[in-house]
Amino acid sequence: MGPGGGWVRAAHTALSGALTLGLLLHRTDLQKQEERGELLQPLSFVLLVLCSVLLYFRVSLMDPGFVKPEEVEAGKGEAQSVEVPQVPSDIPTRRCGYCLLQQPMRARHCQLCRHCVRRYDHHCPWLENCVGERNHPLFIVYLSVQLVVLLWGGQVAWSGLYFEQSWEWLRHNGLLLASFLLIVTFSTVVLLLLLSHLYLISCNTTSWEFLSHHRISYLRHSGLENPFDQGLLLNLWRFFCSCRLTTWEQIYLDSRAQPV
Repeated sequence: MGPGGGWVRAAHTALSGALTLGLLLHRTDLQKQEERGELLQPLSFVLLVLCSVLLYFRVSLMDPGFVKPEEVEAGKGEAQSVEVPQVPSDIPTRRCGYCLLQQPMRARHCQLCRHCVRRYDHHCPWLENCVGERNHPLFIVYLSVQLVVLLWGGQVAWSGLYFEQSWEWLRHNGLLLASFLLIVTFSTVVLLLLLSHLYLISCNTTSWEFLSHHRISYLRHSGLENPFDQGLLLNLWRFFCSCRLTTWEQIYLDSRAQPV
């Protein structure tokens, strides 16, 4: 994880808290409900924001699937002792030029994290951590919760905006208007990010593989567009429900054995 991770996480927490506080202090639907003693929705909104922040820290601080030297030396892919099959010589493999480990299939070295990451998707600067095989499912959960928070926050901010053509109105509502525009921007980014990831998950591919297909040896030499695609349902089950790391070499071998 990058040295600036503490600042990035502090900025995320401060921005979430400031936007939430601004929505509660302005004359929005949430404030009106507070004044009437109807606390269910205000409390639910605050708890949902808190949940999104906790998910953010969980995804940001957890191991995304770093390749451990002892795993490679023992010929194992995970702590549950799932053996990695012997890869035939015609399947391209490579030794990492940075950490000198033999990379499992679909792994990539992240120069910012200084580790090889299993089923590497991308390095997220907002998390200051990689998204890989271990934390990718939780990353999707975080994006989903964050999108709900943003959409709800946008609706709350809009409820407090009553547009008038006067500088006095803008002076009193400028922060709320700025919050609404910021929330709309974040909502658009998170929605596009979530949709793109769900599409790639449904195809069992990663952002790195999708963008660099022509440069990745095991994809160029497979003879298939995507040798890891096992159909929508199995792809989703393997991504969200599998409790152990996957031996991608075996799936690669099985796909090559089938007639194209």
